[in-house]
Amino acid sequence: MKNLSQKAISVETPKLLRAWVWTQIWVHVICGVWTLSFIFPFLDRRSKDQKIQEWSRRLLKIFNLELSVLGAGLIGNTPHLIAANHISWLDIHVINACKPIRFVAKSEVERWPIFGWMAKQLGTVFIQRDSSRHARQVVIQMASVLKAESICIFPEGTSTIGEVVLPFKPNLFESAILAQVPVYPLAIRYLSTKTGRRSESPAFIGDMGLLESMSNIIKNRSLAVQITILPVYPDDQNPALDRKKLATYCQESISKTL
Repeated sequence: MKNLSQKAISVETPKLLRAWVWTQIWVHVICGVWTLSFIFPFLDRRSKDQKIQEWSRRLLKIFNLELSVLGAGLIGNTPHLIAANHISWLDIHVINACKPIRFVAKSEVERWPIFGWMAKQLGTVFIQRDSSRHARQVVIQMASVLKAESICIFPEGTSTIGEVVLPFKPNLFESAILAQVPVYPLAIRYLSTKTGRRSESPAFIGDMGLLESMSNIIKNRSLAVQITILPVYPDDQNPALDRKKLATYCQESISKTL
């Protein structure tokens, strides 16, 4: 059984189909750049979110990535903070395909060709991971944004293959306390549709480049992604709320789910 699963995972997409997928991706990216440049400036927030969701869903379709969402009804319409585990650059588009939201990303993302510019246009907040002073400024900025809009963070501070959830860094959780908004844990996992097992194809780790990661996903056209939204931290039972408790609660909730 194990050998069969490995063979199923190792079957690669034919080269001709891969070329067609690459073509679709770049056409889709160009359409996204055009929309951000010439349509977005004239849209209200609701219309922008609709465009973001449509673009993200189309991207997942191009990659043949099936999306399922559990616990979507837990999230209300008021601003909130989402804390998710981090596996791939695709995580952002997976979440946006479910419900568009603003993100906090490492400063390196801002320098990515095209995608970095797109992230900036979408209101992404960039953080310098090695600067505690900058992190404090970002927390204050996030608290201000959370008064009107929701934000998603990846508190592991890096991406993983998805096997385990690393300890969550507590700094950015301070923004939810300052803004007095609820915090929802969100678990992400990528699966093989052939075996039902966890797939490492979408993992964006180490020194891997964006194009290399995209190529790995294109080679494996039998993928699904599942996101699970979990209950908020029970602050009514824990009046002494602090960022470390929030971080630990979210990390443990996601670990148990995965």
